[in-house]
Amino acid sequence: MDSSKLSFNEKVGYGLGDAASHIVFDNLMMYMMFFYTDIFGISAGFVGTMFLVARVIDAVSDPTMGLIADRTKTRWGKFRPYMLFGAIPFAIVCVLTYTSPALSMSGKMIYATVTYVALILLYTLVNIPYCALGGVITANPKQRISLQSYRFVLSTAGGMLSTVLMMPLVNWVGKGNQSAGFQGAIAILATVAAIMFIISFATTRERVTDAGAKPGKMRDDLRDIIRNDQWRVVGVLTILNIMAVAVRGGAMMYYVTYIMDHPSIFAWFLATYSVGNLIGSALAKKASDWKEKISIFNGANFILAILSFAMFFLPMRAELIMFVMIFLIGFFHQMITPIQWVMMSDTVDYGEWKYGKRLTGVSFAGTLFVLKLGLALGGAMIGWILAGAGYIPKAPTQSSTTMTSIIALFTILPGVCYLLSAWIGHRFYTLRTPVLNKILAELDKAAIKTDVDDHLIEQSPTIAK
Repeated sequence: MDSSKLSFNEKVGYGLGDAASHIVFDNLMMYMMFFYTDIFGISAGFVGTMFLVARVIDAVSDPTMGLIADRTKTRWGKFRPYMLFGAIPFAIVCVLTYTSPALSMSGKMIYATVTYVALILLYTLVNIPYCALGGVITANPKQRISLQSYRFVLSTAGGMLSTVLMMPLVNWVGKGNQSAGFQGAIAILATVAAIMFIISFATTRERVTDAGAKPGKMRDDLRDIIRNDQWRVVGVLTILNIMAVAVRGGAMMYYVTYIMDHPSIFAWFLATYSVGNLIGSALAKKASDWKEKISIFNGANFILAILSFAMFFLPMRAELIMFVMIFLIGFFHQMITPIQWVMMSDTVDYGEWKYGKRLTGVSFAGTLFVLKLGLALGGAMIGWILAGAGYIPKAPTQSSTTMTSIIALFTILPGVCYLLSAWIGHRFYTLRTPVLNKILAELDKAAIKTDVDDHLIEQSPTIAK
């Protein structure tokens, strides 16, 4: 087992890669639906369907990218080069996605679909290798938790930078023209993201290797990752948790506008949630040092479910209480997020121990696919429910059915996701600390034996002489 302690610079450098990702990812959750319906001018129903249909492409592109990354061999490693060479194209496509050309309605639908699909493909190109990188920087469980804690503190800061500053940047750049404002704002943020990816590439190293392993057939790798029962469990947990935050995040703008009747507080509301995220990320390692990480994961999900259900019954104008609740939800959600990614790294070790193959790239490709599937399901759910409830973009008031639907999207639906996540984690996740220690010890023994055997083979011609 690798016991070396990672440097502060490497932990920060790794975290900057996810900060870059979240500058875009959090923007998609918080603004993409609202941008498409109220700025770009296409229907909520179409947008929801587009989000979901795009996942069909992900079903092919994500595992393909993981398989390619696992087979990549460069002087920089398997995964780091994609952050270097993908950063600038990714930034350019971000700007195109938030551009509003003067087109017919059918033209707008085609443009939105093409640019959105291009965005998720470029996101796949840089983010799957980035996520896989976390599994090969170190094999030490404590260092992995520490690395992921740094990652999610910085990713939360990146998401906060993006989502809290987005509307002020839109107003500053656009000067009343929201279409130009959205385009200019994302151009600034995407440039910052590209720089962060390049810094992340420059400050990290890949230490966990499978140098002696020969790549198998892609079909066999996919089969092996799907039959990894613990990977499947974490995959379901990933879908549920991202659905919870995607539905709530996507509904937030509608909630403060039509339920709280105070759209100007959106930035403060989001900032409060993000501050909770930051503190939760920072305390994830301390919490997992205090108690088994899966116990923290399950307990925090249960608390999130209770908080979400309680919000449904709060008075619509109870702003102070709502700020407290959204802070707590941000805190507990981001406490479990680093733990969830460590659990995914653990399933890679488990798969290597059980099947004799280390499938880091394809494992995290599958994770990113289910992550985007959860995001798409959340976005589709918002679009379909709003369309079914008769939502009218920019209307001064909405019907009672629409209002109830917005409240349910913001409270009840995320609560159901969190409750299911707590139950599944408790019932089906088996990689607790004693089991993991046994797996890592046996993998270490196997690696030592392989090194000795390889050395003997190399020396055998000399011995023969």
